[in-house]
Amino acid sequence: MEGWILFSEKQGDLKKSSYAVKRLFEEGEKSGVEIKVYSPDRFDLTVTREDRKSILLDGKPVALPDFILPRMGSMATYFDLAVIRHLERMGVPSFNSSSSVEVVGDKLFSQQILAQGNLPVPKTMLVKFPVNVDLVEKRLGFPIIVKTVYGSQGSGVFLCDSKKQFLNLIQIVEATKGSAHIILQEFIEGSKGRDLRVFTLGGRVIGCVERVAKEGEFKANFSQGGSVKPFALTPEVEWLAVETSRLFNLEIAGIDLLFDGDHFKVCEANSSPGFETIEQVANIDVAKEIYHFIRIRLGKFEKIQKLNNTSVDLDDSCVN
Repeated sequence: MEGWILFSEKQGDLKKSSYAVKRLFEEGEKSGVEIKVYSPDRFDLTVTREDRKSILLDGKPVALPDFILPRMGSMATYFDLAVIRHLERMGVPSFNSSSSVEVVGDKLFSQQILAQGNLPVPKTMLVKFPVNVDLVEKRLGFPIIVKTVYGSQGSGVFLCDSKKQFLNLIQIVEATKGSAHIILQEFIEGSKGRDLRVFTLGGRVIGCVERVAKEGEFKANFSQGGSVKPFALTPEVEWLAVETSRLFNLEIAGIDLLFDGDHFKVCEANSSPGFETIEQVANIDVAKEIYHFIRIRLGKFEKIQKLNNTSVDLDDSCVN
């Protein structure tokens, strides 16, 4: 079985995903999955009925893989999505789909979908310039979270403790890039400096960790220097993560939940989550779980590894 990992070198996604890519390579070698990593800008697309020649790699036709794993997440560009869509229409399954990657990459649209699905989410407003600060204060209050519509790993997220601080930030945005797409979210006091990352795969939860920000910071992202520790699943946490994944049709996902008193709110979903923290803290082999799931989805049963590191070779009649 052969799979392609897609990432964008221009955005530095390989560096950000290096742990996940390394683990997927390692586990691929163990379980008989050949993994190749390509940047979408190496492909040329032609809309034609001659499907075999409608996509070129470095200017030449290429044998298609059994599946693809996009690793661009919310930073996926229009061209990145076009490559995924093209491969999907040539019959190559994508984990996750182009539509799911696109939807969760838009933080406002994804919040609208979650709210429509009656899931608990922070109150969210889209910024319109000039900003009506009095309206913001009335609807959301202060402190307030300021986010760019597109961003990942904690980038483009700011905490404004006061109305004055918020005004200063908005003035800078207007002076440098008044057309920036920004959303505002209510500050959830109980989740300051901590949140949950729940990893879902194929509609089930396989791991959960609590992320804690380093001292003096409010962002709990591991990539921002935060720490992690295991978190025992509750029915509420499990349901919220699974339902969020279902609403976005995400087969591989990292769901971020905020602590809200005795309950939780859905912060966002990630279509290409890192899994270093879950593998190390929760002692879960996520790469193996991913391949196990993909084999089941594709009907590739010639060598499915069990969780105890043994493998079962099924009858030849099952081999594809």
